[in-house]
Amino acid sequence: MAEKLKIIPLGGLDEIGKNVTVLEYGKDMIVIDCGVGFPDEEMYGVDLVIPDFSYLVANQKKLRGMFITHGHEDHNGAVPYLLQRLNIPDFATRFSMALIKNKLAEKNLLSSAKLNVVKPGDIVAAGIMSVEFIYVNHSIPDSCALAIHS
Repeated sequence: MAEKLKIIPLGGLDEIGKNVTVLEYGKDMIVIDCGVGFPDEEMYGVDLVIPDFSYLVANQKKLRGMFITHGHEDHNGAVPYLLQRLNIPDFATRFSMALIKNKLAEKNLLSSAKLNVVKPGDIVAAGIMSVEFIYVNHSIPDSCALAIHS
């Protein structure tokens, strides 16, 4: 029987923020975006809402990389919190990566992080999958859509 592609949203559905999607195919898994959520008026004293990374930790041997589409906090703000638990390769365009580097420096993770700057048009191998960065217009520079090939 052929493998099935699993699409596993860890956040970002039916909410604004906390965008994290996992694609799993056989023995390989990638993470698309890694954002924070924003507290509502009933969450007193909460600054950020961080996704639950327990599925990623439990399946860390399958992880081939994290791919960030753009620099908004709801798409990349949780990168340091994931990299505190799992040191996986991170791929993003130059502007997005600069924002990520600032966050990692604040948490003293910059020297150990596996950061990879990509350009629109680049294709990154990720196990059985490959990820193609495609330039798109958005309200923040250096934004990309991703074409996932399997």
